[in-house]
Amino acid sequence: MDKRIFPLALGGLGIGTTEFVIMGLLPDVAKSLKISIPEAGHLISSYALGVVVGAPILVGYAAKFPPKKILIFLMLAFTVFNGLSALVNNYYAMMAARFFSGLPHGAFFGVGTVVATRLAKPGKQARSIALMFTGLTLANLAMVPFVTWLGHLLSWRYAFGVVALIGLLTMLFIQLFLPEMNSLRTTTLKKELEFFKTAKAWHIIAITAIGFGGLFAWFSYITPLMTEVSKFDTSFIAYIMVLAGAGMVVGNFLGGIMADRMRPALAAGILLFAMVMALILVFFFSEYKAASLILTFLCGALSMAVGTPVNIMMLRSAKNSEMMAAAFMQAAFNVGNSLGAFFGGLPLEFGFSYNYPSLVGAAMAGLGFLMCLTFIKKYNPVK
Repeated sequence: MDKRIFPLALGGLGIGTTEFVIMGLLPDVAKSLKISIPEAGHLISSYALGVVVGAPILVGYAAKFPPKKILIFLMLAFTVFNGLSALVNNYYAMMAARFFSGLPHGAFFGVGTVVATRLAKPGKQARSIALMFTGLTLANLAMVPFVTWLGHLLSWRYAFGVVALIGLLTMLFIQLFLPEMNSLRTTTLKKELEFFKTAKAWHIIAITAIGFGGLFAWFSYITPLMTEVSKFDTSFIAYIMVLAGAGMVVGNFLGGIMADRMRPALAAGILLFAMVMALILVFFFSEYKAASLILTFLCGALSMAVGTPVNIMMLRSAKNSEMMAAAFMQAAFNVGNSLGAFFGGLPLEFGFSYNYPSLVGAAMAGLGFLMCLTFIKKYNPVK
């Protein structure tokens, strides 16, 4: 890996870890803060809301500054608020800490995407961006399971302490390895935002937020699903997170291959339909351990696979607004995160079993699939 891209990948590792580790530690956090598991699920929504708010605002404001300074500032905020997440001792303080931890998320990837492109050799831009997102993939494969295990063994607070440490290291390597660059802004903020006045932009955002939200309706409550329905011991959860992460690694390649070989909107539609089927199977077969593990891998793969086609849909549609588009897509994914955690938790509030969130997820993914069909019919994209 190009050492100049390494700090971006490391930042992605930290961001991916803090975003997903809460799912594996949900019962631990709920017990410690003396709240219910559905209430703890609101911490997932709080982080996602921070991403939604922070992505367009921070990119819009910060793009006039040199990217090296922007990225260091974003990682400083990320480090401080994840450190606070490890220290707070009540529900409302944790909600605030998670919200502020999410603010730099979308802006970091929005700026990082353009930086990675500028640093790449001619014809290697996609590879450079993929290397940046390697950190996010490795977070799900290795770091999230590790800090989940650490959180179960010692305390959930150590997980956020590790994330803060990654943030500190990222700032150090940005300073050491990332070259000085001029401002990334190539046009005015007003012109960058013009694309987002179109129905097409919001159609893609809606597909992402609602369709991807189906995954989070399931994934937000994966720990109680596996312990209460599938009857796995708590000590096995870290291994289950590794399995989900392995699925995401496979899905990352699958989504890229499909998006290269067919229209991205068609690829997204096929994958969302597959997600509907997989989540319905989760609802009916989670009580069987072997089936539960297979479906965990499959849902993990489908979740990451959907990401590539919808990102390409947006980037190809938002010419001259790529950085803002990348930030908006991060916001859209985290709207899905928030909606999935919220709607997935509703059946639990009424006393239903932990396999019911996956049924909610299937409905959300199904709506995303239908919106893909209408997108293809309306815009008939050929690339």
